[in-house]
Amino acid sequence: MPKKAKEISALALSKLKAEGRYAVGGADGLHFRIVGNSRAWVLRIKVGAKRRDIGLGPYPEVLLADARELAREYRKKVRNGVDPLAEKREARVAANVAKAKAKTFEDCAKAYVEAQRAGWKNEKHAKQWSATLETYAYPVFGSLPVSSVDRALVLEVLNPIWATKTETATRLRGRIECVLDWAKVSGYRDGENPARWRGHLDKLLAAPSKVRKVEHHSALPYAEMGTFMAELRKRDGTSARALEFAILTAARSGEVRGMTWPEVDLAGRVWTIPGDRMKAGKEHRVPLSDAAVAVLATMPRIVDVDYVFPSTRGAALSDMALTAVLKRMHRGGLTQHGFRSTFRDWAGETTAFPREVIEHALAHQLADKAEAAYQRGDLLAKRARLMAEWATFSGEQATSEAIVATIEDAT
Repeated sequence: MPKKAKEISALALSKLKAEGRYAVGGADGLHFRIVGNSRAWVLRIKVGAKRRDIGLGPYPEVLLADARELAREYRKKVRNGVDPLAEKREARVAANVAKAKAKTFEDCAKAYVEAQRAGWKNEKHAKQWSATLETYAYPVFGSLPVSSVDRALVLEVLNPIWATKTETATRLRGRIECVLDWAKVSGYRDGENPARWRGHLDKLLAAPSKVRKVEHHSALPYAEMGTFMAELRKRDGTSARALEFAILTAARSGEVRGMTWPEVDLAGRVWTIPGDRMKAGKEHRVPLSDAAVAVLATMPRIVDVDYVFPSTRGAALSDMALTAVLKRMHRGGLTQHGFRSTFRDWAGETTAFPREVIEHALAHQLADKAEAAYQRGDLLAKRARLMAEWATFSGEQATSEAIVATIEDAT
C-alpha cells in the first residue's frame, strides 16, 4: 500500500512560496502546485491503465477543505468506472450547445443581415430588411431563443397584417424563413422551418394573390403629357428639373437622383449609369434627347459636388423630392414611376418601335430568355430615335442654342 501523505494545515499551506508540487494529504493524490504566481489544485489519479492529472481549480478560489472534498468525489467516480476528464469535456460541450441554442432570433437576424450585406445592391436594402423585422417580428419573438421559434409564433406575427398589409407580410414571412434557415445551418436550431410557405403556411394563410390589392403606380394618360410638361416647366427648383429629366429619359427616380456629372457624356449625348445603381445590376446607357440635354444645361456645376441634381446640402435628393413636386402641382395622385408606365403605353400604342427597343429604354430585362440571349446589344441608336420622339410628343421646349452651348461647355 502506497504511503499516505501527511495532512497539511491551511496555515502551513498559505506559507508555501517555492515553486513545486506539494502533497497536502487528506485525499490520496491531491497536490498543491506553485508555478510563478499561479497556485492551483491537481489530483493525480489512475484511470484505467492511464495516470491522469485532473485540475480542481485555482487557490484561493478553491480552499483546502473544498479541494480535498473534490478529490474524494473524483476518486469515487473513478472507482465506479467514470472518467472525470471525459465527463468534464462532455459537460463543456453540453454547455456550449446550450449557449448556442440560447442564441436569440434577433441575434441570428442581425448576423444574417451582416453575412448577406455584401451581396445586396445597397445599404437601403439592408435597412429595409432590418426595419421590417424590428417592427413586426422582434416584439413577438426577437428576444426568444431562435430554437424556440415555432409555427404558432410565426403566425402570431403574420396573422394581424396578412390581409391588411399583404405585400409587407409576404416579405416578412420570407425574411423570417431566411433567418431560421441560417440559424439551422449555423447549428442554432433543428427541425423544419416553421416559416416556409409551400406545403406548410400555404395551408393556413390565404394566397397573397387572393387578398392583396394590387396598386399600380398612378400614371398620367399619355394624351395629357403636353399639358403636364408645360405646367412642370413653369416650376423652378432642382426637384422640378430632376422630375422633368426623369420623364424625358423614362428613368427611375433613384437613377436620376443619384446621377453624377462624370456619368454624362454631353458630346456623345449619352448618360451611362453604372451597374451598382441599376435594378438589374448591369450598366445601362441612356440616349439623351435635345430636351434632356437642355435640362442639363440649366443645372449649375457646383464645386466639390458631383450630383447633377443635388439637394441644398450638396447630397443626393431625397426619395420624396420628386413626389413633393407633384403634390405642389396638385397632382398628388400621380407618382414619378407612373410616368414610366405613361411612356410604355405611348410607345406601345402609338409608335412602330419594336417591343425590345421599348423594353431596353425602360431598362427592363427581356422575359423571354431565348430572345434575351440573342439580343446582345443595347439598341442605343434605335432608342435615341425613340426618346427623341417621346420628347417631341411631351412638348419639347429645348432651343438649339442652349443645346449647342451645353455641348461646347462639356468639350
